[in-house]
Amino acid sequence: MTTEAKGKLLGVIGDHDTVVGFMLGGIGEINHARKPNYFIVEKSTVDQEIEATFNAFCARDDIAIILINQHIAERIRRAVDQYTQLRHSSVAVLEIPSKEAPYDPSKDSILNRARGLYNPEDFR
Repeated sequence: MTTEAKGKLLGVIGDHDTVVGFMLGGIGEINHARKPNYFIVEKSTVDQEIEATFNAFCARDDIAIILINQHIAERIRRAVDQYTQLRHSSVAVLEIPSKEAPYDPSKDSILNRARGLYNPEDFR
């Protein structure tokens, strides 16, 4: 069965509680190359490892959406912003809150990009 027939996956990059929560929700998968669609970031995880995982998820053809904790996205902000600015990007990147760090809308690259597309007057 092809990836197209089965559908696409969510990828999750986050702290332990976030990833485990999504795993309990049933999103965990391991592809034919034995690569999981999730990555737990510990305090000892270096930024280069997070960025490499993010880039690998973006390059996979079986992942459609990457959910990443915002405080982790901040650690690799350059890579996240660079990817989300691509017009032909096939993977959506969504920054999500964590119970360890509050969500800050001013740091969300997708939200900031959307603000540039729409005028607040359009929503009145």
